[in-house]
Amino acid sequence: MNTEETTKDASAIYLMIAEQLELAAQHSRIAARHMENHEVPRACAHALATIGHIGNAQDSLDKATRLHAAKSLIE
Repeated sequence: MNTEETTKDASAIYLMIAEQLELAAQHSRIAARHMENHEVPRACAHALATIGHIGNAQDSLDKATRLHAAKSLIE
């Protein structure tokens, strides 16, 4: 894989991370609103979705670190 391909792959990974964290934030805000309205089951459903999106972001970040490790040089 050449440098251009690597940077394109890394760019795509970081965009995926951003997307997942934005979705997590949206679900978290919805969970907060449901809690304010004492709608605990609905709040919990969105809290779980928040955790899922954070997990997806972490998976992508792990992929980015492995990509970086494959290209890193030890001097």
